[in-house]
Amino acid sequence: MLRYFKDTWCDLRHGVNYRLHSITPKPMPNSSPPSVRCYGIKNCDTMKKAMTWLTENGIAFEFVDYKKAGVAEANLPDWMARAGWETLLNRRGLMWKKLTDEERSAVDAKKAQKLMAQYPALIKRPVLDTGDALLVGFSPETYAEHFA
Repeated sequence: MLRYFKDTWCDLRHGVNYRLHSITPKPMPNSSPPSVRCYGIKNCDTMKKAMTWLTENGIAFEFVDYKKAGVAEANLPDWMARAGWETLLNRRGLMWKKLTDEERSAVDAKKAQKLMAQYPALIKRPVLDTGDALLVGFSPETYAEHFA
């Protein structure tokens, strides 16, 4: 299965680790990049489950590591409008627990956006943008329903 990644078509082979192997330095003719973007952190277990599910079900996607690419802050207003800040804010993760009591208290949309921009690990993973829908978190049932 081929995937479009950083202006290159790649073969995504999954196992213990995800490895990207370049096939050709330019896009293949008569093909367009996938319209599904999977945002998250590469080493996250939930991300690995989601990417495995997408690959096994033949869904072409582009993975975007929002910690490295710095895209979280740019996309937050759109994501918050489409999914809501309460859905995006990961209050169960280690990063949330590391915040001070002051940072965790009285969280509203504005404060949540500021915190998620400052600490991208606070964004629930994965964020899957299909163009017409924004799926936050991974559930095989939700993915199957959406891509049916």
